[in-house]
Amino acid sequence: GIGDLGDVALLPVATREQRRVLFTHAQETVSPGYYAIKLGEPNVYVELTATKRVGMHRYTFGADQTEAFVRLDLRQGIGWDHVSECQMVQESPTTVSGYRHSIGWANRQKDFFVMEFSQPVSLEKVDGDTTGVLTLSRPAETLLVKVAMSAVSVANAKLNLQAELPGWDFGATVAAARRAWNDELSKISIKTNDEHVRRIFYTAMYHSMIAPSVFNDVNGQYRGADGKVHEGNFTNYTTLSLWDTYRSAHPLQTIIHPEKQADMAETFLHIFKEQGKLPVWHLMGNETDCMVGNPSIPVLADLVLKGYVTGQDRERAYEAMRTSAMLDERGMKYLKEYGYIPFDKDETNETVAKGLEYALADWCVAQVAKLLGKKADYKYFMQRSKLYQKHFDPKDGFIKGLSSTGERRTPFNPFRSAHRIDDFTEGNAWQYTWLVPHDVHGLVKTFGSEARFIEKFDSLFIVEGDLGEEASPDISGLIGQYAHGNEPSHHILYMYNYVGQPWKGAKLLRKTMKELYFDDYDGLSGNEDVGQMSAWYILSAVGLYQVEPAGGKYCIGSPVVDEAAINVGDGRTFTVKATNNSAENIYVQSAMLNGKPLTKSYILFSDIKRGGTLELVMGPTPGNFGTKAKDRP
Repeated sequence: GIGDLGDVALLPVATREQRRVLFTHAQETVSPGYYAIKLGEPNVYVELTATKRVGMHRYTFGADQTEAFVRLDLRQGIGWDHVSECQMVQESPTTVSGYRHSIGWANRQKDFFVMEFSQPVSLEKVDGDTTGVLTLSRPAETLLVKVAMSAVSVANAKLNLQAELPGWDFGATVAAARRAWNDELSKISIKTNDEHVRRIFYTAMYHSMIAPSVFNDVNGQYRGADGKVHEGNFTNYTTLSLWDTYRSAHPLQTIIHPEKQADMAETFLHIFKEQGKLPVWHLMGNETDCMVGNPSIPVLADLVLKGYVTGQDRERAYEAMRTSAMLDERGMKYLKEYGYIPFDKDETNETVAKGLEYALADWCVAQVAKLLGKKADYKYFMQRSKLYQKHFDPKDGFIKGLSSTGERRTPFNPFRSAHRIDDFTEGNAWQYTWLVPHDVHGLVKTFGSEARFIEKFDSLFIVEGDLGEEASPDISGLIGQYAHGNEPSHHILYMYNYVGQPWKGAKLLRKTMKELYFDDYDGLSGNEDVGQMSAWYILSAVGLYQVEPAGGKYCIGSPVVDEAAINVGDGRTFTVKATNNSAENIYVQSAMLNGKPLTKSYILFSDIKRGGTLELVMGPTPGNFGTKAKDRP
């Protein structure tokens, strides 16, 4: 993970000089829409809640506090973020406003704020405009603070405050936040007798909805990727961790948040207009270019193919995808020249990971080109999507780096990982050989036979080896060399459906959900990565997963919940029922879709969106479900 934000910090303190407070997590209360902590020094009970754009604080000082202060810090930030310019101004006895411009991971960040206090305070600047101390006029009273933010101006922060939180009823604000969260968490209603599963599931739902976050003001204005102020008639989003989230989080959102998808597409298209390419990893109007590939292309293509982008907007989307795929930056110059990215040419490393990510994005471009009747483009991008074939070494069945003369990387060790040094991104050859979610059948053919593919694939979950001292810490949650703690592995277990052996995937799916997810503070096997790790669990727990990065083909797995009723919008519900489900009955014996026999080991997005019922009959031994060639994805 990478740190940023934390731009405007408030801290209740006992003296003007105090900079730190004591607390213990045992004194915390945490729930969606509400946070509380009992501080030990000073003696104060802190409570927090929020609307979309406004935070609300409640500080209850102990009776032993004869004086009370609040420290306002614009200096600190999170990670390597540092302030470049800031200001704090006391506008009235109960109002403080200002701004903070900073340089960090988001390299050109502008934040404006306004704070309203429930009692008069006096601001004393103690370190220029970076730090101030607010003295309370009535320390015995509970203090309420409302903090509104904007990336545009102080005036817009005030608009946000007046529109979303004009009053001072803290309890009502908490109740409204809880209702809003409950509405969202209720998008999927599950039945299970396992309370651990229930807690893990709804914690995952909560995690999956923290981002993307709203990034415009109530008047529609936002600060764009070009640094300018824009005004739109859509909800603009940020915190787009797309290398992670295109895999599960966005396919989940297309099911349970249909009302947000048109705005998500508009966000992408406006970023493209403002910076000349689709987002890679966008934060607060800034392109960080973090991670590899073109990860927004699968998301946008998925929205087009699922019907969330219609009419002429499909052409806008296609132009953005094609242009972004044809740039010269981040290794694409060599991709166009060689058909892959040579490790001796690219200015940075991780060339295999880059190429494979570009290939799956190119496949997505090709699918939209096909939809729009662009035959030449379809042929071109489909050819580029076969890049994995160049990297594949039939001698040992691994994908390897290539030089500009076509020589394979030597020496080669499929276990070894050298973070940001070798040909892979946060992984090794054992993990990256399977990063072909868009063409699993094509990958099978490169092995020479299905039997050889399966033999190698089975080995993935058994073999162990030395990753090396320079290995990426993101390689975690290991089952053999399958690394569930990092995103490039997330589709892998469902690849068994493509070779007619879904029962092997079912066993590993249950193992992963049982052993690598917990209802505790350390409940994940790797970085949450803005909801991706949890989105994988949500989809897998109900028995569905989208392997192909766009288009809406959802593989059937092994649900851990007995029933899941999914609100898919427009008054429709899609229900997955797992009959005879248990810790032993993990294999699908047969399936019915809306009362009709289903032999295929997948369903389509259109099946889900229409509403209906998928009934899976579970049993303790593998059956014939999904084994025939005609029934595979």
